[in-house]
Amino acid sequence: MEETHCNHTPYEDTNRKDLAADRSLDTVTVRGASLFEPRTGAISTPIYQSSTFRHPGLFESTGFDYSRGINPTRTELELTLALLEQGRSGLAFSSGMGAISGIIKLYRPGDHLIVSEDLYGGTYRLFNEYYGRYGFSFSWVDTSNFTLVQEALRPETKAIFIETPSNPMMKVTDIQRCAELIHRHGGQLIVDNTLLSPYFQNPLNFGADLVIHSGTKYLSGHNDTLSGFIVHSDTQLEQPLREIQKSEGASLSPFDAWLTLRGIKTLALRMKKCEQNARRIAVWLREHPRVGQVFFTGFEDHPQYALSCSQARGFGGMISFYVKYPQDVPILLKRVSLILFAESLGGVESLITYPLVQTHSAIPEDMRKAAGINDRLLRLSVGIEDGDDLIADLADAFAQCGKEEKS
Repeated sequence: MEETHCNHTPYEDTNRKDLAADRSLDTVTVRGASLFEPRTGAISTPIYQSSTFRHPGLFESTGFDYSRGINPTRTELELTLALLEQGRSGLAFSSGMGAISGIIKLYRPGDHLIVSEDLYGGTYRLFNEYYGRYGFSFSWVDTSNFTLVQEALRPETKAIFIETPSNPMMKVTDIQRCAELIHRHGGQLIVDNTLLSPYFQNPLNFGADLVIHSGTKYLSGHNDTLSGFIVHSDTQLEQPLREIQKSEGASLSPFDAWLTLRGIKTLALRMKKCEQNARRIAVWLREHPRVGQVFFTGFEDHPQYALSCSQARGFGGMISFYVKYPQDVPILLKRVSLILFAESLGGVESLITYPLVQTHSAIPEDMRKAAGINDRLLRLSVGIEDGDDLIADLADAFAQCGKEEKS
């Protein structure tokens, strides 16, 4: 693991700070930034459920004043995320969308952003239906095709915003090439790293300026809390982003920060198990007679497989696939029992989602079709259950499709 830096710490303990730079990702996920709380020796970071903090005297401070701006539990989480992403600073928000909204505040009306066309539908809704009203403009591009990214540049382009892998079509964008392109143009690269988590991918190491996470997903990992993050290494961005976080009031609550910290402790184990299960299920789906095409970045014949290997340490637990017959979709969603028909991803429980009417319904039909999101597409977030049980559940559901077809 390369040397990491954090720009502030909640506690003063030189020995523990020196250790932080040398710890592996597996250790950082378990122990966090501070290893323990020094005043009491608590192994679990305390939940500082306080909105305000006493000052010793005029112009004197413990470093904490009001929890909308700074809170000890949230600070520990932010430091931990910075270490995991090998960045200088992390900021925790009440949701992934809150983090994305915070980043857009860095730009001004009239600015233009290039955005991956195949990405979470809520991001499209936020950009197009809200920030579009205030003079921002967006070009939706297949960013896995670098030529299209180049062609989308305008004089007023200030940023490229990518999801890689993309959601739900699992396309992979070249982080380094996009970073070099936008830096020559005087702009910034923003990478949504939710699908791989910092355990498998660190975009800052490939030139990204800002990394975003929906911490609700793999970082928390238990489908029990909402959170979002921005991580960066630019000291010039730190104060503006802190002011945005404090002023908008979308900062993460102490209890949700603690839940996310607790979830991160098993991130390494979960990511390995999710990927192991996903690979088995992807192979099984590919061989099923009622499945058309399977999208999984871990397949060696995936169009960007080599690129994935060059910029990521793993392929994650996400699979999308086309069924051959649209009428199978409602049967599968009804008949799966262990796998749950629900939105979201990245939890310990396996979930199946129908992007057309759930996660991507906000995207216009022509854009959905161009991206490949049609009435035959299903998305699997593979959890940590027994892989044989998950495959058996899918097999039973597909068998019901065959029975109803015959009847």
